[in-house]
Amino acid sequence: MNKMFVIMMVLVMVLLLGACAAGPNALEGTPTLSGEPAGFLLGVWHGFISLFTFIVSLFSDQVGVYEVFNNGNWYDFGFILGILIFYGGGSGGACSRK
Repeated sequence: MNKMFVIMMVLVMVLLLGACAAGPNALEGTPTLSGEPAGFLLGVWHGFISLFTFIVSLFSDQVGVYEVFNNGNWYDFGFILGILIFYGGGSGGACSRK
């Protein structure tokens, strides 16, 4: 019985993780109002405000967390950097005292 439970849990986890895989974006390459792709600095800003835009995006179809019309890796790097800045970068555990 225990072995069957483990197999079922692994199957459920594989299905859940497979459902989170990124798919094609129909809006990729669609220009914004300014007509220029989002760059590094806008990526930092979007990463920094990602928590707030995520909450708003739950209630509005007009707001997205990630800008799909971007200049590629520099926007991605800025987005991750903005997230790290906002959430502290995970260094809080290294600085804590015992």
